[in-house]
Amino acid sequence: MSLNIHNISPLNVIRGEGAWHKSLELITKLCKKPLILGRSSTTKRLRTSFKKDLLLKGIQALSLDLHHDCCELDIQKAYKFSKNNNCDAIIAAGGGKVLDAGKLIADLLDVNCITVPLSASTCAGWTALSNIYTPDGKFIKDVALKRCPNLLIFDHSIVRTAPPRTLASGIADAVAKWYESSLTSSTSQDGFVQQAVQMARVLRDQLFLNGHNAFKDPLSNSWEIVAEGCALTAGIIGGLGGVRCRTAAAHPIHNGLTQLSYKSKPLHGELVGFGLLVQLYLEEKNSNSQLPKQAKSQLINFLSQLNLPISIESISLRNATTNEIYKACEFACKNDSDIHKLPFTINEKDLLEAIQSYKSLPTTSNLRLK
Repeated sequence: MSLNIHNISPLNVIRGEGAWHKSLELITKLCKKPLILGRSSTTKRLRTSFKKDLLLKGIQALSLDLHHDCCELDIQKAYKFSKNNNCDAIIAAGGGKVLDAGKLIADLLDVNCITVPLSASTCAGWTALSNIYTPDGKFIKDVALKRCPNLLIFDHSIVRTAPPRTLASGIADAVAKWYESSLTSSTSQDGFVQQAVQMARVLRDQLFLNGHNAFKDPLSNSWEIVAEGCALTAGIIGGLGGVRCRTAAAHPIHNGLTQLSYKSKPLHGELVGFGLLVQLYLEEKNSNSQLPKQAKSQLINFLSQLNLPISIESISLRNATTNEIYKACEFACKNDSDIHKLPFTINEKDLLEAIQSYKSLPTTSNLRLK
């Protein structure tokens, strides 16, 4: 067996109601002058309250707002600001791209990293990986980090207030763990990979059983199961199984689709969920089994319940030309893309056909166009 290095989990995870306040004593042991990093204007008041809470504990926190997705421009600015002010930790509070930026800056500075997800839209608060984008949101690359965060704070009372759309997006992203890992790792002899794939299956089942109720009722037990599954368990799966349990086609398709322009910008998981449907079309075309067709029908129904995209129309690409979508396919099918981990060969024309098979919503769909 070849040598494998795993960054499986944060050093500490504090989860549940009031997790932020319960974490303050531990934060005092990790830093004295952290930088609180965020972006959204709607959560600025929350970050300000974090700063006041830390001050009461004798921690002189500074704050800085990002202006874009996790991009080099913002990262360099925050890196210089942190270094010039001798910050000894990064506290990243926000959605997936803020968390990715905070992790990368902490990695570059070699200081402690504390992630505080403000939604359950991704598992970025958990992982030792950051995705880099252009200032206007086009995916560039992912960067492996030296370690997972030192502390992840998943405060239910905070995350519960996030828009339901972010939870739906997180569900699509988390469900992808099963559809992608089962396809790329089904024949693996690595025990860790096998265990991660089975965890992904259990997570998928929990999301299918509880996802719709969680989406409708943030005070339910279903919400707790689903939110933690999206933000925490999905991260465990990637950490345990490694790169083989992270992506197949859905995430590379997401990366390609980010190269396009949108009337209303989709969230990460919304594009990943659409990418899953495209992946299942490709599986159906390259298989003699009826399972991909059945899985596709099941997934379309599930995504529709969460008002997630199931067509080109519903991801706001109604006016995209064939040439534009083809360019997205070229990006998704680059030589180093994880899409080539599929158990069959694929090229840009195959992918274009698969995407265009979802050109419009079924006439029976009640999905609201964004």
